[in-house]
Amino acid sequence: QVQLVESGGGLVQAGGSLRLSCAASGSIFSINVMGWYRQAPGKQRELVADISSGGSTNYADSVKGRFTISRDNAKNTVYLQMNSLKPEDTAVYYCNGRLRISYSITQDYWGQGTQVTVSS
Repeated sequence: QVQLVESGGGLVQAGGSLRLSCAASGSIFSINVMGWYRQAPGKQRELVADISSGGSTNYADSVKGRFTISRDNAKNTVYLQMNSLKPEDTAVYYCNGRLRISYSITQDYWGQGTQVTVSS
């Protein structure tokens, strides 16, 4: 059973930092893109950042310069370091991974979500 398990969310004051982690486990051939999305109440889920297997990164304009995505391929884990947090960063953060689970099958998987709350 393939799954993505997130950790690291919580409550922090504006200007503070949090680090999210997401570990993929199960029968996985390889992992292509891994990323973080977020969904605030009443809003659509949006891409925060993603990273390719080769390390190329992509960020939403709203988090550039404050968030850093990284991955440890040996551990099938992706991280999101969030600095200078703002109240508008408050959301449920979801990990996403495009996983190759067999010779011919690649699928998107989602984590369960972790709440990040930034107080003003």
